[in-house]
Amino acid sequence: MKRRRADAVLTEIVRNGVIAVTEEMKTNLMRTAYNMIVYEALDFTVGLYTAEGETVSIGLGLPSFIRGMAETVKAKLRHFGKDGLEPGDILVTNDAYTTGSHLYHFTFSLPIFHQGKLSGFACCMAHWTDVGGVLGGVTTDIYSEGLQIPIVKYAKAGVVNQDLVDIIRMNVRIPERAMGDLRAQITAVKTGERRFLELLERYGREEVLAAIANIMDQSEKSARERTRTIPDGVYEAESFMDDDGVDIGKPVPIKVRVVKKGEEMTIDLSEMSPQVRGFFNSGATTGHSCAQVAYKCLTSPTDYPINEGGFRPLKVILAPGTVVSAVKPAAMRWWMTFPMTVVDTVFRALEKAIPDRTIAAHHADLLVCLINGVSQKDGRLFLAGIGPSGGGFGAKLTEDGVSATVCLNDGDTHNHPVEQMEAKYPVLFERHALREDSGGAGRYRGGLGTEQVVQARAPININVQVDRVHCAPWGLAGGHAGAANQVCLRSGGKEISDLPNAKVLMKRLAPGDAITLRAGGGGGFGPPGERDPEKVAHDVRQGYVSREIAREIYRVALDAAGNVDRKGTELLRHQ
Repeated sequence: MKRRRADAVLTEIVRNGVIAVTEEMKTNLMRTAYNMIVYEALDFTVGLYTAEGETVSIGLGLPSFIRGMAETVKAKLRHFGKDGLEPGDILVTNDAYTTGSHLYHFTFSLPIFHQGKLSGFACCMAHWTDVGGVLGGVTTDIYSEGLQIPIVKYAKAGVVNQDLVDIIRMNVRIPERAMGDLRAQITAVKTGERRFLELLERYGREEVLAAIANIMDQSEKSARERTRTIPDGVYEAESFMDDDGVDIGKPVPIKVRVVKKGEEMTIDLSEMSPQVRGFFNSGATTGHSCAQVAYKCLTSPTDYPINEGGFRPLKVILAPGTVVSAVKPAAMRWWMTFPMTVVDTVFRALEKAIPDRTIAAHHADLLVCLINGVSQKDGRLFLAGIGPSGGGFGAKLTEDGVSATVCLNDGDTHNHPVEQMEAKYPVLFERHALREDSGGAGRYRGGLGTEQVVQARAPININVQVDRVHCAPWGLAGGHAGAANQVCLRSGGKEISDLPNAKVLMKRLAPGDAITLRAGGGGGFGPPGERDPEKVAHDVRQGYVSREIAREIYRVALDAAGNVDRKGTELLRHQ
């Protein structure tokens, strides 16, 4: 049957309409959520999908959810079939091997019916603070990580499955907050349903769906054209992660292979490290997401809405049982760390092919410290997280890297505000500042990382799972590496800075003890000796770069007032 076409005007109306729908879903979720990780940190993503589960638009949140939500919607379709869905149904799962992430991500999907016909899905994936399981330490299988919900109906024909709600309530430590976030997610998907139906009513079902098909075709065309500009060839790169938290000091290898031919690209992740014993694994959905995020950045980073069409020229190769395609019962609790270094490594592979579009490595970690304890105010358990801490992004061919920015995997997320943390929990932020000299030197400098020193004001338990301590953010084209991530402790008045990695698991802090989280900087781009001396002088005045580094690495001499000494600089750079 010949597909109906929508005209250009309607296509643009629908393009902006679906973006507006997902933005309103996002806003309503933030306004109604109970936990800071949702309403402040924005650790969630919302989206609209076709009746086949293809991405129409996502509200920017976590880039790795681009594929995760689409695969989850498709898995629900396979499970129930279109004939097994009816108006008023709401589907849910937190299955880590479906979403590709961890059990903390509950995904609700609402099939949207228009005049009895399935016309799309509204979906929301959000991070819950707690789903049961152990509170600290390293998990080594999925069963210890909390409650697993298979693909089921939260609501059937508008009637909520109270038995399921009761099971969830019994398995979480702070049920009133969990139930609040659950209701917020339901609000989000119902918002998506209502607003999408308004579009269908105003412009017609077939016309809107035809416009969506146009948008996808346009995204595909743009991605193919941009892909064609990349030289054909086979490009490879390697990096590594510190360890898996179990085999301390044993690096976890990362290897990527990019094959570009014509207007298509293949990202081969089949030679990644086998899945590890620790909890840093992610499912195959996230393996696809790694490749999609890298491809989107390289081909169509500013094309919106983000939709299925933009990924049609991309093929992804995975082997079962790797750290980005783990199989049961692999532990998945800290799934998000390794994938962003995979993306960094894809950029590294393409350094020579498209130096104008690639970027040096970034700090590539959330730099989160999870805390728990018993509140001295009311005697109740509290669960919270310090961070995500901003770090440095890598420099590019024509500009410096950005500073103090949340890592790539978490894209649009924010940190937990210091003021709210201090008001709600027994912590004191002694310091939150940029790290001098953390940005990798280069013609263009890497972004700076941050340093947070957080003091316990009452007994608290902490858990830190930071990586990329030994694999510093590399530079490109002669640029230097940025400073690596680092974690230090102050315990009993003594500073502990010689930890073998940055994983501090279930450590008890007494009042006055503190943890220091130092986010790494980004790698530099190009030789440092080619950086404009005036930019170096500016960096020194701002406290970004020390005088010593200015002289020894950038080969720039400064006078007592901090201005460039032209003759001294010329002499240094000719030596």
